[in-house]
Amino acid sequence: MDGQQRLAERFEAHRSHLRAVAHRMLGSSGEAEDAVQETWLKLSRSDVSAVGNLAAWLQTVVSRVCLDMLRARATRREDLAGERLPERAQDADGGTDPEREALLADSVGRALLVVLDRLTPAERVAFVLHDTFAVPFDRIAPIVDRSPVTAKKLASRARRKVRGTAAVPAAELARQRRVVDAFLAAARSGDMDAILAVLAPDAVRRADAAAVPPGTATEACGARRVAEGVAVFGRRARYAEAALVDGAVGVVVAPYGRLLFALAFTVEGDRVAAYEVLADPARLQRLELAVLDA
Repeated sequence: MDGQQRLAERFEAHRSHLRAVAHRMLGSSGEAEDAVQETWLKLSRSDVSAVGNLAAWLQTVVSRVCLDMLRARATRREDLAGERLPERAQDADGGTDPEREALLADSVGRALLVVLDRLTPAERVAFVLHDTFAVPFDRIAPIVDRSPVTAKKLASRARRKVRGTAAVPAAELARQRRVVDAFLAAARSGDMDAILAVLAPDAVRRADAAAVPPGTATEACGARRVAEGVAVFGRRARYAEAALVDGAVGVVVAPYGRLLFALAFTVEGDRVAAYEVLADPARLQRLELAVLDA
């Protein structure tokens, strides 16, 4: 076996870990595979005979590759600003496997991927490396081209964004969570009786025009009419996850980890009195989103 073959075998032993790092940084299995492949190319062209810790070396390289990809993505977003091109499921690369993307999003957490997507590239890299993979800040610092102290601040700032700030006391937040979780469970089941049980009799549903088919009413009143809409939403409920939406318990719908729309709820007692489907790109961008139980 020649040296290149041995190097390839050593790399393969670390591939799954590198893929996990890249997926959390990039939120896309296709892009993660690209980052891992780029890492292999860099390894194959490098003399690592003096490298004592190949795992750490590879993690550093894949992190730098991901940081460059995140920066390029941020630049593209700036170039597209104002063109009403939200990052939706249908924008995913045609070469990716939708089912695999969905499974990966489930494994990481859709709300987390949505919130991570709102961090700056350096914040995301510092947060993922430290909080998910326990990489010390003195190793993160050269990756993000900052001092260890600044790298720690980047991760801390990202952590605050990920956790968010609730606008209601803990007990109220827990009550909202129970009702929203019941709403999602009913929507996923498609059971009309279960859906009606979680809705107030005079429940109201409002939706942005972008969230409904052309010619469809953007408002429904009364539990029965609202429930019919919830049953339709149930087809997408597998992509939904409870999250903190403007300080209250809401829902993000994020196929493949990219935000499609959000639901904001008005909860009264143990039922949903109203909910709003937010799909307009400008409104979505203004939302304060965070992860529950982060």
